[in-house]
Amino acid sequence: MAVALAFTLSQLLFVAPGLHLGWDESVYVSQVAPHLPSAYFSAPRARGVPVLVAPLAILTSSTLALRIYLAVLSGGALFLALWVWRRLRPVPVLALAGVLFAGLWVTQLYGPQAMPNLWVAFAGLAAVGCFLRAAQDRADRSALLQLTCALASVALFRPSDAVWLTLPMAAATLLVPHWRRPALLAVIVAGLALGGAPWVIEAYASYGGIAARLNRSSAIEGGIGWHLAVGDILRTMDGGTMLCRPCTRAWQHPGAAVWWFVLPLAAAGGVLAAARARRLATALIPVLCGLSVALPYLLLIDYAAPRFLLPAYALAAVPVADCALTLTTSVRPSLRPATLALIATLVTAQTVSQYVLLTHAVQVSAAGNGDYTRIAADLRTLGVRPPCLLTGRLATPVGYEARCASGQTAGHNRNTTRTAILQTARGEPVALLVRPRHRPPAYARTWTPHPLPGLRSHHGYRVYLSPR
Repeated sequence: MAVALAFTLSQLLFVAPGLHLGWDESVYVSQVAPHLPSAYFSAPRARGVPVLVAPLAILTSSTLALRIYLAVLSGGALFLALWVWRRLRPVPVLALAGVLFAGLWVTQLYGPQAMPNLWVAFAGLAAVGCFLRAAQDRADRSALLQLTCALASVALFRPSDAVWLTLPMAAATLLVPHWRRPALLAVIVAGLALGGAPWVIEAYASYGGIAARLNRSSAIEGGIGWHLAVGDILRTMDGGTMLCRPCTRAWQHPGAAVWWFVLPLAAAGGVLAAARARRLATALIPVLCGLSVALPYLLLIDYAAPRFLLPAYALAAVPVADCALTLTTSVRPSLRPATLALIATLVTAQTVSQYVLLTHAVQVSAAGNGDYTRIAADLRTLGVRPPCLLTGRLATPVGYEARCASGQTAGHNRNTTRTAILQTARGEPVALLVRPRHRPPAYARTWTPHPLPGLRSHHGYRVYLSPR
């Protein structure tokens, strides 16, 4: 409980203040905010985040209120995800696992944000714990119900992650003789089906079926195929970018990724310690599930974001903590105080370094997200007020801040036509956002251009306003 409370408090102190909504967040929140036009919801997205934020979004448009709401919920989710494991591992192991995972800068940064990956991490950690309890104790019926709910939650947020997560669990159910029972496999399938149902229904309603939606998702993500993205992930470890696409930036701060190389070694140590203690499954299954859910982000897509591996980090935290605490008991009694002090020093150094990176990451995010608010303020000064339409680059997040609809005539978010935009311009303000050194499309070249000064991360942008 103390770790979860500290996690929430840290978010409220270091992340929530002054952090405006990001691009993806504006898409998710707009789906359930009654006072806003809904942004285009592309094929790869799922409805988990809109469901999560709906109770608050229908009441207020305050970004700070949303940050507080999500910080409190994420602290509670961390507690519940670890609480599931209390019958499997002792409290000190779970507490240290919570510190290691919650102490990562990327965990802190996304705790109060309306994004799916951290919630997949919490639900995935809970799901694996429930699976182990149900597999090892057939009398634990509550574990079956909790497993269904946890997997449904994962699938609601990220259906593809849910499938990858469950592969090792399903394989273990079939291959381990004393785990082999229909009820356990049925619960896994039921959880996936319940959580994935909205995505499947939407696939048939809007895309022509599951295969068509998967193809569209693959096209938006640049094609699913062999691509070793480890280097791309490493370039995001310093908090300097939240999405590396295309990932051409240099690896500027290798020291920020030292822990990333230590992680698999420590997780392997946890598996070895568990094997020696004759509880191999409690470490091996979470490691395998973590590797499985990380696999597509490491090998199958050509871009990276630090949040993509949050589920893997959460699942690795328990065996890593197990490894650390096993070291304190496996040495001679005379060496235990020194070993404990060394581990405490390493954990403290890791946590401090992560907070240094968190400070930088918050500054980077605040600069980029704050530009959306600054552009929206400029548009209001220029007379662009609801009802209104924004198009062009940045139209989605700026449209959210300006309370305008957003539309694109090309690209992955195409949801309108040039003819429709011109028709809209006859009855309400339309603003076209144009990147530096780019010309407006032909239909807007007679519109009035205005500079957008004072931007911190989007220098040189211009807005073209439709004639009144």
